[in-house]
Amino acid sequence: MLLFSACHSPPGSAPPASAKQAGAPVKGTPDLPAPATYVLDPPHTFIYFTARHKVVGQVRGRFDKMAGTIVIDRDPAACSVDVTIEAASVDTQNAVRDEDLRSAAFFDVARSPSITYRGRGIRPSSDGWVVDGVLDIRGVTKVVPLTFAFEGTAPAESGRPARIAFHAKAGTRRAEFGMVRELLEEIGANATDADVTIEIDTEALAKN
Repeated sequence: MLLFSACHSPPGSAPPASAKQAGAPVKGTPDLPAPATYVLDPPHTFIYFTARHKVVGQVRGRFDKMAGTIVIDRDPAACSVDVTIEAASVDTQNAVRDEDLRSAAFFDVARSPSITYRGRGIRPSSDGWVVDGVLDIRGVTKVVPLTFAFEGTAPAESGRPARIAFHAKAGTRRAEFGMVRELLEEIGANATDADVTIEIDTEALAKN
C-alpha cells in the first residue's frame, strides 16, 4: 500500500519542454516535478490491492481514507514520502469480507487503526523511480520497495496550487505482517513470490 516520492535534478539543467518534463532536465533520467512539498489529494488518490484467493483466483480491494505528504528536493537523499491510511476504510465491495479484514486475523483495526508508509530518498529504475520505504501494518514494519512514475503537472489555476500525479506499484507477502489464517489454502504450498500486489494512482497539491 502505499506510496510516492520524487526529487528534482541538480541546478543548471536544461529548461523543460513540456509540463510533464518540468523536473527532468537530464537526458536519460525519468521525469520528475518541481521541488516542493505536496499534499495528497484524497478524492484523487486511489490505493488498490490484489490478494491471491484459493491459489487460482484474486480478490481486489481498496482503501478509501488516507492522508500524506510528498517532499521533492534537488537532492535525491532528501526526497521523502509520508502516508497514513485508515485501515478500517478497506473496501472489497463485500461487507462480510470487509469486516473479516478488519478483524484481528488481518488488519486488526481495533489495535492498529493506521497503516503507514515512510520513505526517505529515491533511486532511478527502468520503470521510473524506486523508494525503499517502510510499511507498517499491525505494528509490524517491513521495507517494501515502491516503484513509481511521474505522470505530469497540471498548471496552477487562479486560487489553486499546482497539481502533480504519480502511478506506483509494489508487491509484498501478507504472512510477513502476521496475516497467516488459511494461508496455504489461499496462496498454495509452493508460493515464493509476492501474494499481494499494490497499485496506486495519486494526485497531490503543492503546499502553499
